[in-house]
Amino acid sequence: MTGIVIVRADESWPAQFEKIAGAVSHLLGETAQRIDHIGSTSVPGLAAKDILDMQVTVGTEPELDDVVERMVAADWEVRPPRRDHPVPGLPADDVQWVKRLVVEPMYRRRVNLHVRVAGRANQRYALLFRDYLRSHPETAAAYGEFKRRAAALPIESVGDYADLKDPVCDLIYLPAEEWAARTDWTP
Repeated sequence: MTGIVIVRADESWPAQFEKIAGAVSHLLGETAQRIDHIGSTSVPGLAAKDILDMQVTVGTEPELDDVVERMVAADWEVRPPRRDHPVPGLPADDVQWVKRLVVEPMYRRRVNLHVRVAGRANQRYALLFRDYLRSHPETAAAYGEFKRRAAALPIESVGDYADLKDPVCDLIYLPAEEWAARTDWTP
């Protein structure tokens, strides 16, 4: 078993994000075009693992490794994967899914820091997915229930849990694209 625990939404998650984003911004300076709170902890009322997901957006692929080097120098740890899963209907080109992932220094608040290049499919995906769930609380509630049930399954690893969630997230994302077109959504 993985020990994945899904908890009720915590109203302090946004404030926790702001504090950590400030520290990350200080470390990265202008290399970070933007730092966003993404994932389930960024959606009010959504049950989640108590791990903050953050996205640092950079301008070029070489800057991905620059961010990693700076974060490692500050005791953050590099983790796999080095790319996101391709989403049906979006560009299949591997370059659209490249990312870096670093996690918090030992004994600090749990954070997954995803580093992606501006304008690529995976960078947009994280922001649109978040904004769609924020605008569709019923969909967010259904997704939360799926995550609770998935976490209760005898899954071998966190990676297996993520692999199980990916197609469900894609099922949410595809209508999010239609919603974005209708509402003139911009990240």
